[in-house]
Amino acid sequence: MPSEPIATLSGVVKSYQMDAVTVPVLQGIDLLIRPGHFTVLLGPSGSGKTTLLNLVGCIDRADQGEVTVAGNAVNRMSDDELSDFRAANIGFIFQNFNLIPVLTAFENIEYPLVLAGMAPERRQRRVTRLLDAVGLADRAHNLPGQLSGGQRQRVAIARALARKPKLVVADEPTANLDSRTGEAILRLMRHMQEQYKISFLFSSHDRSLMKAADDLIMLRDGVIQSIKRKATPEVGAEGAAATTEEAAEDHD
Repeated sequence: MPSEPIATLSGVVKSYQMDAVTVPVLQGIDLLIRPGHFTVLLGPSGSGKTTLLNLVGCIDRADQGEVTVAGNAVNRMSDDELSDFRAANIGFIFQNFNLIPVLTAFENIEYPLVLAGMAPERRQRRVTRLLDAVGLADRAHNLPGQLSGGQRQRVAIARALARKPKLVVADEPTANLDSRTGEAILRLMRHMQEQYKISFLFSSHDRSLMKAADDLIMLRDGVIQSIKRKATPEVGAEGAAATTEEAAEDHD
């Protein structure tokens, strides 16, 4: 597993303009996101979770501060460079699935590979493996409208992993699912993260997800309130104690 952070934010400030009013959203964010971990942003609506995801996911830019993703200072990239970097390195899972309704499950997963210019034979093999991994091999030719909410989110997870990204960003991926289906999707994301050694960063306001996180980041009013990090398997008792101390010291 790589040792360098998958993302860092230093002194990040973000606000939005609404007519003549400037609305602050993130206020001086300092954050390190560990590679190969399951990181959860937890906070109420309006806390800045989605904005923070958009900055790390290279969808938006910070007003102030530095954002680094996979070792690249993304704020210094042109729009075209940022778009290419995002497509090659980041996968997305959306609350509303965002599947293309006229494409089958197979074709939705395949679409980013078509855009990347991958050969048809390789696309066929990769999509088939992904469909099998998310338990939808028998639904490959179904349109999104013929799938349940949980099945559509499984397709979205497979699509996010199609290009083998370094980071997967998910904005409240279980919010539109019933609790049982949401738990199943969470287990699947955790399994895929562990299997593919990919960093996962996702937001939620559901406190029941706290136990699932390797790293839990609590946000409120655009400010990080606390960071709790679980010790990695290689860390012994002393390292675990150090990890606990880090959680307390991150925002003294």
